[in-house]
Amino acid sequence: MNQFSHDTIAAIATPIGIGGISVIRISGSESFTIVNSVFKGTTNLIDAASHTIHYGNIMDPDGVSIIDTVLVSVFHNPNSYTGEDIIEISSHGGYFVTQKILSLLHSGGARPAKPGEFTQRAFLNGKLDLTQAEAVADIIHSRTEKSHKASVMQLSGRLSKHVNIIRDQLLNLCSLLELELDFSQEGIELTTKDDVLKRLASIEREIKKLADSYSSGKFVREGVRVALIGKPNAGKSSLLNILLGEERAIVSEIAGTTRDVIEESIILNGLEFVFFDTAGLRESYDTIEQEGIRRTLNSLKQADIALFIIDSSFGFSQGDVLMFKQITESAGSQIPFLICVNKTDIKDKEFSLLDLGIVHSVEISCKLNLGIEKLKKNLLELSIPNHDSNSSSIVITNIRHKEALISALKSLQKAKETITNGLGGDFAAIDLRDALNYLGEIIGLTTPDDILNHIFGKFCIGK
Repeated sequence: MNQFSHDTIAAIATPIGIGGISVIRISGSESFTIVNSVFKGTTNLIDAASHTIHYGNIMDPDGVSIIDTVLVSVFHNPNSYTGEDIIEISSHGGYFVTQKILSLLHSGGARPAKPGEFTQRAFLNGKLDLTQAEAVADIIHSRTEKSHKASVMQLSGRLSKHVNIIRDQLLNLCSLLELELDFSQEGIELTTKDDVLKRLASIEREIKKLADSYSSGKFVREGVRVALIGKPNAGKSSLLNILLGEERAIVSEIAGTTRDVIEESIILNGLEFVFFDTAGLRESYDTIEQEGIRRTLNSLKQADIALFIIDSSFGFSQGDVLMFKQITESAGSQIPFLICVNKTDIKDKEFSLLDLGIVHSVEISCKLNLGIEKLKKNLLELSIPNHDSNSSSIVITNIRHKEALISALKSLQKAKETITNGLGGDFAAIDLRDALNYLGEIIGLTTPDDILNHIFGKFCIGK
């Protein structure tokens, strides 16, 4: 099938609603014919040059009534976003106008586009690889400077080029092992066991470095989830309000005021932090409060960092020790804990946290707004340790990429064991081919259709 023989699709590419302009996009071999049938201007769109804009009116089928005055942008295949013939109609914003124009295009033969179908066609026609296609969605959904920069870097093709370099190294080694098999009867040795293991170790280091970058990359893309935990009235809600710069959580002298998990986010140094102000932890016979405490412990399992708030006016009691052990056990993972010693303006007891093995702590006063900047600095250091905000190193932000890299590493490990145990290079080549396939999944060379449909199905309609 010719790559441009798809049926023609149309969709509104901008948010639906009242606004200055809206854009209706149509892609496919019949795009020019369909739009030309409802467009009246000084230019016949079928004869229009590519990458040109034309002023005119979208007409009602009666040929007399004007629906809207528009600008029509024309793009010929293959030099377009999808690689097909594309027209983008810029109309006035609004509900009726855009839906009416879209309805005319559908009546003329265009099919309603599925979510992400324009970008999927761009991928299938070789305009983008899979990581670049995913970057398009990430740019649309980016909420911070860091997530935007990471998405733009991925869209530029840097990740794809890096993966292809690793694949080329792996392919050369795999081909060498397979070629050596052809000369095995002649006793010709094209490489040595030590050389193969050395080259495998080098490739393994590159893949592992890329996979490990996800530990910071996921925070760039998804934000850092922080749980605020402590006894009732320790100052969790007060701290959240200070961080937000507004009163979002209820602040009261009555212990147990916060009975649900309140979720809010802020941006620190271009990174999003999502805070959970949770119910205070204590023995309670209040059914509603007990449910809040249960949700608090559950939120820990979803957190990337836990802030444990201590009321320094009471010191670090044995109850605090037991509670700290309870929440660290409940976390079920190695998430870092940062101890916030609050109310230092009225602290009358000195105590040490080192006995509990607590390294990360900061003294604050929500009442006097003291220590907050140091707290923010500690949060940044815990979320992306040793991360240079100006670094140009490649970071993966997508869990799909990490899983493929981990699978590739497992295949490389099998190949190393095969070589070490003295088995033939042809057996090791099988594992290397598996690793190649996993790396190919990242950029879309060997990605199954169901995964492709899942990826593009998460896009918005019109993109």
